[in-house]
Amino acid sequence: MMESLTLFWSGLNVGTAAALRIALILAMAWLMMRLLHKATHLFRDRVAARVDDRETVKRIETLARVGRYLAGVLVALLAGTLVLSELGISVAPILGAAGVVGLAVGFGTQSLVKDYFTGLFLLLENQIREGDVVKLGGHAGLVEVVTLRYVQLRDYDGNVHFVPSGEISTVVNYSRGHAYAVMDIGVSYREDADAVMEVMRDTGARMRGDPAFEPLILEPLEIAGVERWDDSAVVIRCRFKCAPLQQWTVRREYLRRLKRDFDDRGIEIPFPHMTLYAGRDKDGQAPPWPLRMSR
Repeated sequence: MMESLTLFWSGLNVGTAAALRIALILAMAWLMMRLLHKATHLFRDRVAARVDDRETVKRIETLARVGRYLAGVLVALLAGTLVLSELGISVAPILGAAGVVGLAVGFGTQSLVKDYFTGLFLLLENQIREGDVVKLGGHAGLVEVVTLRYVQLRDYDGNVHFVPSGEISTVVNYSRGHAYAVMDIGVSYREDADAVMEVMRDTGARMRGDPAFEPLILEPLEIAGVERWDDSAVVIRCRFKCAPLQQWTVRREYLRRLKRDFDDRGIEIPFPHMTLYAGRDKDGQAPPWPLRMSR
């Protein structure tokens, strides 16, 4: 009888000690999670206080959230392993089975892992921010959401595109620093190219002096010169240096004003046409005007 009681009390003491150790492990895990949460918020607040760029703060918040999630997973795995050990369950077979299962799952989720790694580097290198206008492969639009797994774009027609991060090989960002409104202006072959360029400069100068467009245009109009000879037009290339995302607004307004100035000065804006040359008459004289036929 005494031996049975002794064994009972011994087992009870061992069970109580194991329960206390398990409780201590869980308490430590909970405390570490709380410390990670507090450290993340403290880090975010300090960065927000030192950085004026709201998009940079968002990027730091995203990275901090990802880091907190990964640290939480590691803490949970470590705590679970210790608790199983205290319960007398061998973790070696579980780890072996988890390794086999993880290997099988890994082959099936390679694209998912690629998405997460690519998304992480997109955030670390600050290639894409919310509010940017970008082109990712065959999709272009306004960036609405950036996560580790995908980038959400909304195009000009309002369609939403979800682009997996793993499929992003190149990023064309239209929103960084400044932009250029590049325009190819076509005029008739009979027009004086130098006179046309003077009209273009005058239109650009008056537009840049407009208070509504002065903040959008960073430098005077730059005329590259005659770009090419088309079938029906001489093409002159020019560009404005603009504030980010304002290149389309500046381009549309400049073309509208230039059309009006060309009309006022009688400068012909060509359209596709065909010139029929009748050759010389019997006296060897060319006809005074070629015959033109629109296409």
